[in-house]
Amino acid sequence: MTETFQFTLKATDGGARLGEVSMPRGAIRTPAFMPVGTVGTVKAMYLDQVRETGADIILGNTYHLMLRPGAERVGRLGGLHKLIRWEHPILTDSGGFQVMSLSGLRKLDEQGVTFKSHVDGSLHHMSPERSIEIQGLLGSDIQMQLDECVALPAEPKEIERAMELSLRWAERCRVAFGEQGGKAMFGIVQGGDQPDLRIRSAEGLKQLDLKGYAIGGLAVGEPQDVMLKMLEETLPVLPTTKPRYLMGVGTPDDILKSVARGIDMFDCVMPTRSGRHGLAFTRRGRINIRNARHAEDMRPLDEESRCPAARDYSRAYLHHLVRSDEALGGMLLSWNNLSYYQDLMKGIRLAIAEGRFAEFYAETQAMWARGDLDPI
Repeated sequence: MTETFQFTLKATDGGARLGEVSMPRGAIRTPAFMPVGTVGTVKAMYLDQVRETGADIILGNTYHLMLRPGAERVGRLGGLHKLIRWEHPILTDSGGFQVMSLSGLRKLDEQGVTFKSHVDGSLHHMSPERSIEIQGLLGSDIQMQLDECVALPAEPKEIERAMELSLRWAERCRVAFGEQGGKAMFGIVQGGDQPDLRIRSAEGLKQLDLKGYAIGGLAVGEPQDVMLKMLEETLPVLPTTKPRYLMGVGTPDDILKSVARGIDMFDCVMPTRSGRHGLAFTRRGRINIRNARHAEDMRPLDEESRCPAARDYSRAYLHHLVRSDEALGGMLLSWNNLSYYQDLMKGIRLAIAEGRFAEFYAETQAMWARGDLDPI
């Protein structure tokens, strides 16, 4: 552990990077996947389980925690770490995604955004300064700037307007955050699917000399090839000595291809959301456990997995649970999925360290393509 926020780049293999973020609450091995705990819970999981899968850090959401239980209440109770019994790093998203996802329930201007609560209809104003204040009350270790995320496709002028607003908000967040020793504030590169805007955003944020930089506004409606092109345009502009975080991404394939281009950190609701809907991620690819072919299949999801949910329960039983809408089905599949994501990240890190990331990439893709019908 360290008393300051530090990022160490340990090795590279092509575009892929192996590193470590050191913080007072612990180290984050990168490339890292951050399970999403939007309202202080990773859905269908005990946080002890989340830690056992290999997670070094989880994500919480400023907007949702502002509404309930309330930032001031969390602060009075000793902060989010104490409240949820998670002693390790937490990153909080600033509420910028909800500017897009809840566009029908908010009003936006230069000063910030006013949300109409989706819970009870109450009004809540969030300025860049208030977003940082809320994240401080929550006690998160990595805090994100407030930004405006735009769904794609969108008109270039609208994308440019949101990008410029996000840059101005980044400066205000930087001032509000100040210097907090072992904590960090990350800026968020916006610019939609416009390479020139992405570059302008990255250059503007770089001038603020932040602790880390996120790529936002992707995986919001654009094809994967567009997302990857935006990474290729943006990443060369960002400092090589700072962590790079691709927000809200994604599938195992998205992660593998983004690591190859130089991304260090990821988050996504996909592992747990998919698990609750009967979809399992495995080294053999995706398995829809709802399918009838699993009804009498006594094989586990993966007999070689270290995760009990994948190794010790039959597909027939998981099929029964999911088709019967039993909560245990979603719990087991979420456990399997988060374990698989963390095993994928562990494999990526080892491959980079050993200088064989290209081989790992090809082997992983080939195994996904082979599928799960036949024993391995």
